[in-house]
Amino acid sequence: MFVYNIHFNKTKIVKIIFTIIALILVFFFLYAAYRIFNQIISVNDKMPNPDIINIETSNYTNILKAVHDDLNTYIGKKICFSGYIYRVSDFNENQFVLARDMIISSNLQTLVVGFLCNSNKAKNFEDGSWVSITGEITKGNYYEEIPVIEIIEIKKIEKPKNCYVYPPDDAYVPTVNLF
Repeated sequence: MFVYNIHFNKTKIVKIIFTIIALILVFFFLYAAYRIFNQIISVNDKMPNPDIINIETSNYTNILKAVHDDLNTYIGKKICFSGYIYRVSDFNENQFVLARDMIISSNLQTLVVGFLCNSNKAKNFEDGSWVSITGEITKGNYYEEIPVIEIIEIKKIEKPKNCYVYPPDDAYVPTVNLF
């Protein structure tokens, strides 16, 4: 029969336990710092670009009206919005209206509204297909002087659930720096 005599050095055990606890705390601190930093980065990725006017369903016709009413103020501004491709027979192959249907009566009668757009990629998209664009507002001519969006980026999207827009709000105050 063998008898083992194990001798524990209490100071070494305390040092080992202290080191393990310190490593665990450092690991949790680094993990928490990583999560916080990662969250800050993802929030900054979702922040809207202040140099680009974002048009949503709620402000679509207000911005459309403001740009048509005071075109010179908006020339050179970048704009981002979505709609469907709408063409008429006298457009060239690079032109289309990025349109939405504006409800004009209580029995859901609609009117097509939107910006005339110009893009070399226009022929790649069929009439009625939904796209999201980013472009720059320029001055163009279609029977009269109108805003034309020179498209920088265009991509196909699914038709949104809320695809209708409503007439401009008379209380809307257009301010270039606020939308």
